[in-house]
Amino acid sequence: MIFALAVIFFLTIAPVYGKYYFEFTSSFEVGSLFAIDDPLSVGPEPTSTLIGNAQGLYVSSSRDHVMFTTVMYTNFTFRVAGSMGALSFYSQGVHLWTQIHELAIVGERGALRMARGFDLTQITFVNLTACNVILECNVTLYHY
Repeated sequence: MIFALAVIFFLTIAPVYGKYYFEFTSSFEVGSLFAIDDPLSVGPEPTSTLIGNAQGLYVSSSRDHVMFTTVMYTNFTFRVAGSMGALSFYSQGVHLWTQIHELAIVGERGALRMARGFDLTQITFVNLTACNVILECNVTLYHY
């Protein structure tokens, strides 16, 4: 069975550690670690149907604060119609201002075990002052 799954979820970036080597005025200095633990929903509205949650880490890997670059690990856990499964995504060198980011699916659990695929993520809303970002995730998943 081959199917594609598209979800949009809210992402809140919370700084865990900052100001490592350089003195920038940005909160995204090299070495800064950000943690996420957010709901996965069908749409961007707060009232959208929840289908799971997203947890993960971002590490700022760029000395240039204008070209914010991260290494990212994210885990999507799905809880839809009583079935549970999880996908783990990994990406390196993601530039914040790039139109579409590609993430590789590197691990699976539960009902999604042995699945393969990728995620094309697009930023639909950014508020760096409040550290809020909304991402549209288009996941292509091959399940054997």
